[in-house]
Amino acid sequence: MDFSRIERISSLQNPLLKSVRKAIQKGSTTDEGCLVAEGFHLLEEAVTSGMTIETIIGTAQGLAGVGDLGCRTIELLDSTFRDLSSMETPQGIMALVKQPVWDRELLHAGNPLVVALDSVQDPGNAGTILRSAEAFGATAVLALRGTVDFANPKCLRASAGSVFRLPVFRGELSELKMTLFGAAGEASVLASTVDWTGPCAVVIGSEGQGLSEAVRKATKAVRIPTHGVESLNAAIAAAVFLYEAARQRGFEQ
Repeated sequence: MDFSRIERISSLQNPLLKSVRKAIQKGSTTDEGCLVAEGFHLLEEAVTSGMTIETIIGTAQGLAGVGDLGCRTIELLDSTFRDLSSMETPQGIMALVKQPVWDRELLHAGNPLVVALDSVQDPGNAGTILRSAEAFGATAVLALRGTVDFANPKCLRASAGSVFRLPVFRGELSELKMTLFGAAGEASVLASTVDWTGPCAVVIGSEGQGLSEAVRKATKAVRIPTHGVESLNAAIAAAVFLYEAARQRGFEQ
């Protein structure tokens, strides 16, 4: 890295840093439409996924751990970076990554397997679902009303980079013209007995309330057989449904 080109900023009142701080606090993109990707692993995932890195922000030690990415580079004091960071134990590096823009036709392209999130509010759950969706061959994720913003820093970290590669959208369930399965613990139909091989979507409900009434009416209720517990965590349930879909589709790594 050419250290002579590094900008050194000492105050969080800097306009760019104020935008970054607001994005972190709101769990959204920056004013310029960038994702705040914090930590070495997420930065590496962004680079290997071919994302556009607009700016690198880090401490002197953090910046020493990355190569020259040819973008704007800002050095902060350790104390200033800690005040900006969303992590309990900051690694001293974050990147502002241009948010991917996906064609909505991808929701229906080929033989789609879509994951829809119905008011999933925990960013860790949402990010983990994105990771499982990529792992088991889902083609897209649709966030319904009330679902956390995928730009939330905790969601980004939990996705482990999947948010850079998997088409994600916000919208309404009505735009999915395919078989809709709704995850419901009280359902009589087991996930393993339905056909996941055609165009379909699995809808995962909120952590506390499950599927909304409108979604229940629009979907075919399916469940995962469990013993001794009433329900599974939303992210775990999504992974099980997706594994069953992948198994039936003959999906192999």
